[in-house]
Amino acid sequence: MIDVRVSDAPIDLLAAFTGVEVDGAGGVASFTGRVRADDGVQALTLEHYPGMTEAALTAIGKAAAARWPLMALTIRHRVGRMVPGDRIVFVATAAAHRSDALAACAYCIDRLKTDAPFWKREATGQGERWVEARTTDVQKAADWT
Repeated sequence: MIDVRVSDAPIDLLAAFTGVEVDGAGGVASFTGRVRADDGVQALTLEHYPGMTEAALTAIGKAAAARWPLMALTIRHRVGRMVPGDRIVFVATAAAHRSDALAACAYCIDRLKTDAPFWKREATGQGERWVEARTTDVQKAADWT
């Protein structure tokens, strides 16, 4: 039911959707996050600790499944070097009703922005900088508690 994968390969949306469109699901909700070119970002590099990152994402999925009656949940997260427009994250949830699928999808993306152990480094024309969690991301995650 919970399918989590972290990879340096591009996220294949068709393959990711295949596992979440299950029989009986009346609602399938998804979110695809892409690298933005805000503040002159030319590239984004995500680092992670293999094993720990997948465990954290799985824990987020399990928390969502405990809160809403989900039939399937898929999380794909990319690591490595990416450029603006590349897919960085994909979250999809399936439930009997759309409200549960939508809420669980929003919960997962809000929680992974702050709870998943990724280290982000942006490259711009002025050099590189490490990225901290935004105040708005921390607040969105806190709103779920």
